[in-house]
Amino acid sequence: MLINCVAYRHGVKLADIAVEAISEHLAEPGTLVWVALRDVSDDELAAMQREFGLHELAVEDARHGHQRPKIEEYGDMLFTVVHLVEYGPTDELQVGELAIFAGPNYVVSVRNRGTQGFVGVRARCEQAPALLAQGPGFVFYALLDAAVDRYFPLVEELENLVDGIETQIFEPGAARRSIEQLYDVKRRLAVLRHAVLPLIDPVLRLHGGRTPAACVGTQEYFRDVSDHLMRINGTLDALRETVATAIQVNLSMVTIEESETTKRLAAWAGIFAVATAFVGVWGMNFRYMPELDWRWGYPAALAVIGSVCALMYRRFKKL
Repeated sequence: MLINCVAYRHGVKLADIAVEAISEHLAEPGTLVWVALRDVSDDELAAMQREFGLHELAVEDARHGHQRPKIEEYGDMLFTVVHLVEYGPTDELQVGELAIFAGPNYVVSVRNRGTQGFVGVRARCEQAPALLAQGPGFVFYALLDAAVDRYFPLVEELENLVDGIETQIFEPGAARRSIEQLYDVKRRLAVLRHAVLPLIDPVLRLHGGRTPAACVGTQEYFRDVSDHLMRINGTLDALRETVATAIQVNLSMVTIEESETTKRLAAWAGIFAVATAFVGVWGMNFRYMPELDWRWGYPAALAVIGSVCALMYRRFKKL
């Protein structure tokens, strides 16, 4: 679905234009065409390919989706795939995609399986006409920066989740709940890491190596995106180590709890074994047992059994 198709000249918005008029505006000097699409159909993508001359391999990736985050060059065109990670209706992380085609005088963004739009990015770019006048590089940076910045709230929420789980690890009976929560956090960390890690090296090359034609004049802005990616990746690595340590500690707590339970069962078994031994001796019904004819034999036997069991209970309690 077409969201908007706008032509800019020297950084100033001219008008919303029809798709059929794109090629006419591209032929005008100093003109930039920015098209935004969502959940694009094959026909719409084919129309964009005809108007902008997009490379067929990049169009195929955008059409099929489910691509690994990447930045690729096709001649003077830069093709980028960024994962859009957000929470779904069931509080599960959902992964969408933003495909960006950046050419000499155009930018085409295709958003698939994502609910959050990029209207604010267009407003941000239009408020900086001097940067927008430099070409598609600033638009490409603004889209990439907006997508990366959306990872920060997710990472912060995961940090809070891990902190909460750590405080309950040592609570009695919380082992199963903690393990389930830790593995849920570990799964979410993997989703974010798969979105962040593949972009680090390609973004580094946008400002630290040979600058692609679409980014000439704005390469220093990509240093900011690179810094954000490095910060997020460092936090994710720290969280992964914390989660791994918490899982080991939790498993150790389970082992300790099982050991304590085994000790209690063994202690009670020992106490009842002693009582059983006494009762077994007095229950053999021999004819000549002095205590059988003693008036206080039964109470005395119970007192001996109770005293020995109480003594053993006190000793086991101290262990």
